[in-house]
Amino acid sequence: MPRKLSAIAPDWWDYTTLDDELIRDAAALTPEKMVKLSRPGFKVVMYETLEEFYLAEALEYITAWKQSTPDNPVGICGPIGPTEQLPLVARIVNELNLNIRSAHFWGMDEWFLDGREVPVTHPLSFERADRELCFNRIRKELVMPDENLHFPKADTTAYRKSWDAGVRCAIMQGGQGDVKHWAFNDPPRRKGKWKDQPPPPAEYRKLATRVVDLHPLTIAQNARTSGGGNIAIVPTQAITVGPVETWKAEKVSIWQAGNHDNPFGQRLTCLMIAKKIVDTAVPMSLLAEHPNVQFNYYRKGLGTCAVEMH
Repeated sequence: MPRKLSAIAPDWWDYTTLDDELIRDAAALTPEKMVKLSRPGFKVVMYETLEEFYLAEALEYITAWKQSTPDNPVGICGPIGPTEQLPLVARIVNELNLNIRSAHFWGMDEWFLDGREVPVTHPLSFERADRELCFNRIRKELVMPDENLHFPKADTTAYRKSWDAGVRCAIMQGGQGDVKHWAFNDPPRRKGKWKDQPPPPAEYRKLATRVVDLHPLTIAQNARTSGGGNIAIVPTQAITVGPVETWKAEKVSIWQAGNHDNPFGQRLTCLMIAKKIVDTAVPMSLLAEHPNVQFNYYRKGLGTCAVEMH
């Protein structure tokens, strides 16, 4: 029997196609109950202030890069949402006089427009944001050479090879979007053999870095968080790191300050990963199968799922 249609975009899979009982259980979670959902392989951490939250996120870069040596290079894969940690990373590297020339960095994703990745001159370019907010701020004698910075391109060949070039990815950071993705691993369209049921997790796990069509909710969210609400300027496709690369990272660390996803969404994926409920209509739930995942929350950003009229 086919599952219910999405309440957002009927031609797509997404979390609104889940069982109603699971939806109710997620909405009922308090921050205290969420912390108790930690289990081996999945840790839930709460931060009381934004300063502590973004400092902790920045320190993951420092901890990873401090492990790097010319003989055993180490890298981190980082997001654009959030971005507040990036200037802190540069500040800490400079203040500690930390030589990170052997270290590596992978960008998670980039917009795809007119048959190629958007240029760094594009106002929404993720590579531009990484460089301007972080790498261009690190002193030249400390920062890694440009060849150690790996940004996804329309031709994904070089980017994919960089994950198998002898560099250990200590950690992959990410945020969570309204559609419950990490990077741009959105739910699939509802068509073909996946019209009545979403693809099984084993099929989704086979996906590597690729060009993807974006769920309408993702387009709207990025307009809200990055484009002043102007949906017309947001590309409808992107290049994204895939589950294949994600499972090459020793740890996946997701950072949720309450800006990118709503109170319900932040609770839903926590519950699904904790209970190992894996469903490709909620791509983030696939992380239940990764051996080392940490969810980081700004407690005040969790809000409430109570009905409030505004």
